[in-house]
Amino acid sequence: MSAIVWTAALSLVSWLWLLLCQGFFWRTDVRLPPAAREPADWPDVCVVVPARDEAAVLPESLPSLLAQDYPGRAEVFLVDDGSSDGTGDLARELAERCGGLPLTVSSPGEPPAGWTGKLWAVRHGIACARAREPEFLLLTDADIAHAPDSLRTLVASARAGGYDLVSLMARLRVESLWERLVVPAFVYFFAQLYPFRRIGRRGGRTAAAAGGCVLLRTETAVRARVPDSIRQAVIDDVALARAVKGGGGHIWLGLAERVDSVRPYPRLGDLWRMVSRSAYAQLRHSPLLLAGTVLGLALVYLVPPSALVAGLAAGNAPVAVLGGVAWAVMTATYAPMLRYYRQPLWLAPLLPFTAFLYLLMTVDSAVQHYRGRGAAWKGRTYARPDAVADEG
Repeated sequence: MSAIVWTAALSLVSWLWLLLCQGFFWRTDVRLPPAAREPADWPDVCVVVPARDEAAVLPESLPSLLAQDYPGRAEVFLVDDGSSDGTGDLARELAERCGGLPLTVSSPGEPPAGWTGKLWAVRHGIACARAREPEFLLLTDADIAHAPDSLRTLVASARAGGYDLVSLMARLRVESLWERLVVPAFVYFFAQLYPFRRIGRRGGRTAAAAGGCVLLRTETAVRARVPDSIRQAVIDDVALARAVKGGGGHIWLGLAERVDSVRPYPRLGDLWRMVSRSAYAQLRHSPLLLAGTVLGLALVYLVPPSALVAGLAAGNAPVAVLGGVAWAVMTATYAPMLRYYRQPLWLAPLLPFTAFLYLLMTVDSAVQHYRGRGAAWKGRTYARPDAVADEG
């Protein structure tokens, strides 16, 4: 058999393994488990919102937090992380105008060496919140809008399931052409790396969270030394989940129904920066892992359509069949995510094109890292953790 036949066969085998043995990652039915009954006593909750230059999205997100229909005591702490666009002042104005839950706005100043800005802000917010002795902390991003019953549902589910951490993958905005092509695939790839069903298993090693919406027990945060123990993490949500699960905590992650990101990514460049800023950090800044990822993406996503076209052009039936079947399996696994995002199914066969974009974004992330511009976000660039340690 020729090399192209073997390659096409290996790609198909890879897709069959992903279909059946990777935690059924392609299914989108992992949703917040409903509580059998609401708690008899609602625990105190403090909401921590790190915000840096978020004036554009705050009018859509912050009022949704202040308007939470929560039976217990709840309070919002917005941490202004060195904003230059009046984020803090706007937050105070929105609180005065909208009413609702009490809001405290504060600023921790610039982060010291070895800290990412977001986690430094989260540390400050948690320190302020702990003075209220809440049972739970809701860590949510400034671009996330919550339905009125969001906090109530999260707390009830955490209490009923005995979870130390409950996280929802907020539904990202999908309006522009590039958002339609890239955003559902972003969540699909994330679920492929971290199958949601495995995350919720006690004793399992798979751990991840979605940083936009994380309900965390305060005592669990203290026990896991969060966020100090993950202060250098660029991908802070996954690091947080690993810290909690590594300490014996029970965690859960699923897709959101009524928790939405209001941040727009209308152009390809916006989405490119979102992915590339952390892609190489996900690979632990390893050239070997980068090479393996590029080869893996090519084998799994690019070989099937290439084999189908090459097989048809050369009259090589085995290659065409192997490539066509692999592409069909890929397309079928992507369809549920498109339905979740209410997108047309004709986008599913275009997944190889989107995967190629992600391949380029990953390579660009490595290039930017070695040029000293890796993990750049809103005017800050973070060094590799071991580089920080060496400097210290």
